[in-house]
Amino acid sequence: MSVTETGATIWLTGLPSAGKTTIAYELAGRLRGEGHRVEVLDGDEIREFLSAGLGFSREDRHTNVQRIGFVAGLLAANGVKVLVPVIAPYADSRDAVRRRHQAEGTAYLEVHVATPVEVCSVRDVKGLYAKQAAGELSGLTGVDDPYEAPESPDLRIESHQQTVQESAAELYTLLSERGAA
Repeated sequence: MSVTETGATIWLTGLPSAGKTTIAYELAGRLRGEGHRVEVLDGDEIREFLSAGLGFSREDRHTNVQRIGFVAGLLAANGVKVLVPVIAPYADSRDAVRRRHQAEGTAYLEVHVATPVEVCSVRDVKGLYAKQAAGELSGLTGVDDPYEAPESPDLRIESHQQTVQESAAELYTLLSERGAA
């Protein structure tokens, strides 16, 4: 790592199957190719290893987001670009993570992957929308559980109107403009 390496947390929020993780891994590959230290804190992996035992109540979702935000902040403070493709459905949870980063002097960018629920339900990467429609699942974010879209994110990506590469490039441009790429 060079002395000038700047860490940052880049939180990609959006509905299930919006494209958050796909965009994060696409950008991570580009950043790594340029020699940056990068970690992707995938929401599914975090739930398995760091937040095992948490459910999907508002309180548990808040705890999950705070845990992820804490780990992301530690990594970012040590020069790592941390891509966090995690739904984080509640604005107050995301705001608490942002405030903690600001208090530590660590860069934090909020990216809204603003894919309409109709598109997400067609993509249905994990089969969640199909299970919800069949009555096998309740509490699906954006369908029968709340999703509070960011009012003023650092970037809003319309992933349904462009390729993954275009979405990642748009995010890369933001990082460059903010001195984090």
